Amino acid sequence: MQKIFDKLYKQSVNGKSFTKLMEIISNENNIKLAYRNIKANGGSRTGGTNDKTIVDIMDMKAEDYVRYIQARLKNYEPHEVRRVHIPKGDTGKTRPLGIPTIEDRLLQQCIKQVIEPICEAKFYNHSYGFRPNRGAKHAISRMYFLAQRNKLNYCVDIDIKGFFDNVHHPKLLKQVWSMGIKDKNLLCVIKKMLKAPIENEGIPSKGTPQGGILSPLLSNIVLNELDWWISSQWETKTSVYKYKLARNRLQMLKQTKLKEIYIVRYADDFKIMCRSKRDAKRIFIAVKQWLKERLYLDISEEKSKIVCLNNGYSEFLGFKIKTRKKNNKRVVTSHMSDKAKEKTIKDLKEQVKRIKKNPTVKNINRWNAMVLGKQNYYNSATLISLDFSKIGYSLSKSLHNRLKNLCSYQGTKSETFMRYYGEYNFKTQYISGTALFPIAGIKTRPPMNFSQDICDYTIGGRAKIHTNLFTVDIRILRNLLANPIQGQTNEYNDNRLSLYSGQGGLCRISQIPLKLGYMETHHLTPRYLGGGDEYKNLAFIHSYAHKVIHCTKKETFLKYIKLLAKEIIFYNIDDSKSEKIKSEELILNLTEKIKYYRIKAENFVLN
Repeated sequence: MQKIFDKLYKQSVNGKSFTKLMEIISNENNIKLAYRNIKANGGSRTGGTNDKTIVDIMDMKAEDYVRYIQARLKNYEPHEVRRVHIPKGDTGKTRPLGIPTIEDRLLQQCIKQVIEPICEAKFYNHSYGFRPNRGAKHAISRMYFLAQRNKLNYCVDIDIKGFFDNVHHPKLLKQVWSMGIKDKNLLCVIKKMLKAPIENEGIPSKGTPQGGILSPLLSNIVLNELDWWISSQWETKTSVYKYKLARNRLQMLKQTKLKEIYIVRYADDFKIMCRSKRDAKRIFIAVKQWLKERLYLDISEEKSKIVCLNNGYSEFLGFKIKTRKKNNKRVVTSHMSDKAKEKTIKDLKEQVKRIKKNPTVKNINRWNAMVLGKQNYYNSATLISLDFSKIGYSLSKSLHNRLKNLCSYQGTKSETFMRYYGEYNFKTQYISGTALFPIAGIKTRPPMNFSQDICDYTIGGRAKIHTNLFTVDIRILRNLLANPIQGQTNEYNDNRLSLYSGQGGLCRISQIPLKLGYMETHHLTPRYLGGGDEYKNLAFIHSYAHKVIHCTKKETFLKYIKLLAKEIIFYNIDDSKSEKIKSEELILNLTEKIKYYRIKAENFVLN
């Protein structure tokens, strides 16, 4: 499917319209890919109104669920959406989620995979939410850059009132059409998805349900028009004369009466940066009017404001950001937001209570996963060490009173602990022999700007992704910490963490990045041959490689070694060489590598 997605992206860049997308969406390989992607998502085990989960799909034969999805696409009628209300921070309010049935989620994933490359070709460069390879840190980095390097010290904070609940359906469908998605059968399916009846509420007249697979992509389509409108006022303003150098064009713009403005957006949370208070006031009024007239959306007057970063903080994605004077210039200074700090303290106190009640390795690892996750997200703040010192001080009394009888100063520091906290001079505490990750063990890591060359749908873009992935994915590490394998030894679970870090997040055999749902721990010498759970006897490998090692049938061997070869080609291993290597040669190389592991497992014969 990758070649098809690449072709769609390239054609979209060139302005082509697409009228026969349903053929690609209902393709057997696309449906199977959607199944694999859904299975790797933790939410796949949450049931919809019919209580079915990914487990029910797993019990079906591949040809059966493929035929089922193809039949539903021909005459699509959505299932009822399950309504769930989750807490909205510490406000006492709740956020409504709409959870489609697992069958509808699978169907939405099929659509998303096909229209995402088309949309990615049309999306604005500096929107970062719900997009491949982008994240909150890239948005924060962009805001830092505009405030410090471009010296734009006025920030227009706009809060859209109930964005996801108020998306205008006819307008959204027109925007999908303007993206070049002109398959009327597909548009009909998307329209029916938007009108899917909600449990106990009936058919919605507006909004996209938070919880659906397709909703984040649709929300970006809605606000992409805003991105480009703001950009056209300055950043991408067209001129009659074609400048060879960007700096010459910029100098020309500064000589006009145009307002220098830039937008940074993460989902429905966005900032508009400008140079003066006068410009900020005009932009505030213009954006408010534009949202109302073009997208039929209102802003929250009490939450929307203009901030001078020289004098006050602007809050964005859990950070609060301002500028301060340093020597003869102004530099960015940032903290965790007050709400984020309070929530972190509350969450960690709750975990302390769980450890006190049940001091298992599982609960201690969850504490460690929480601490590491919070530190990893907020370490982009320039004064984060001060914030976490205060958090640690706030929790010190709770930790002492509740855990003093459980803690000791003797135990083993895992490789993960040494990787992240080895250089800190803390007195390490242990519970059940497992080291507690220190709250104050954090340093600022300046966020990196997003490289616009990175793309899932070009060979060069994927090569750059692969280069960047030769580091440990903190989300996977957190998942391993928080979800030890039940019924396995503590040594086994602890060594999984060390293995993942030690292998740099890569499969031992194929050297491609490990992903949740497709990574398994292999015993080099099996337990039944006397092998144990010690570090040197374990390896993290891709699930396809694991099947190739242990299978006994030749057809299974060939099937999964071909799939593994495809994964290697996707990640463009050996620079650009992998695209040139014939599949047969790659399979031959893999067969030689895997022979060692099959011999160790005494699995010699293929029937």
